[in-house]
Amino acid sequence: MASRACSLFLFTLLLLPLLSRGTSRNTNNKKSSPFDFLKHLQGCHKGDNVSGIKVLKSYLEQFGYMNYRHSKKQNHANDDDFDEPLESALKTYQLNFHLNTTGTLDAKTVSNMMMPRCGVADIINGTNWIRSDNKKHDHNHGFLHTVSHYAFFPRKQKWPDSKYSLTYGFLPGTPTRAMSPVAQAFQTWAANTHFTFSRAQDDTKVDIKIGFQSRDHGDGSPFDGAGGVLAHAFAPTDGRFHYDADEQWSVGAIPGQFDLETDALHEIRHLLGLGHSKAQGTLMWPSISSRGTKGLDKDDINGIKTLYNV
Repeated sequence: MASRACSLFLFTLLLLPLLSRGTSRNTNNKKSSPFDFLKHLQGCHKGDNVSGIKVLKSYLEQFGYMNYRHSKKQNHANDDDFDEPLESALKTYQLNFHLNTTGTLDAKTVSNMMMPRCGVADIINGTNWIRSDNKKHDHNHGFLHTVSHYAFFPRKQKWPDSKYSLTYGFLPGTPTRAMSPVAQAFQTWAANTHFTFSRAQDDTKVDIKIGFQSRDHGDGSPFDGAGGVLAHAFAPTDGRFHYDADEQWSVGAIPGQFDLETDALHEIRHLLGLGHSKAQGTLMWPSISSRGTKGLDKDDINGIKTLYNV
């Protein structure tokens, strides 16, 4: 098993650099995904040593589930041992995504992990956004119960209370066809919050900068080519929002492509200070479908109102 998996995995690695696709001008040909390595690891569990497991560790570390630097097993970060920290991280992932918490890389877990997704981590500085609940005390029954699915960045990072009028601009190289959907997404957020957004022509003097980037683009969060991480945005007051230029982007719902406005609605929520939702299938679920469009949920609006006390 290990030898066969190693050969297939190395073949995939050699092939990946050839599979990048240009922004919005791509064909609909089926291409390999950066997450395809997971197929060859299906069935792996604690105690296995299979070529490619170290890439699984990197995947889980990227999205906040592992941190070997603060582990007694630091020297296992780059090996192919399916160790206890990996099993624990996989169980947390499975719990977050409503999968059976087996700690084994079963078929449903592989299928879920291979879905294109937002690049913002699910766990940051130990805070598990997907499983963290906002709760209140029930005075009649004397217990805590969940009232919402939104979560905040660590330390509740947000724009200053006096900073509710934000400007945005597009970086050089942004496709013209992307600008209107992004502007519409800002208008939707403005219509449902106390924020206002206006586009400035000088992108060097704006609060929020939107651009299309490929691979390593200098922000510490490199993209991985088509079919993996679709986009990412940074917590307030950083203001950076990047699409992966190698993905197939569309205006509206087109099979096999990703709607620019839907993704902008998702990433703007991060820009304003909210994390991913634990409600599966919502706009703020970490995985993003190419099969349609989504709008704001009531929970998204309530989250902003709570964070900014408005």
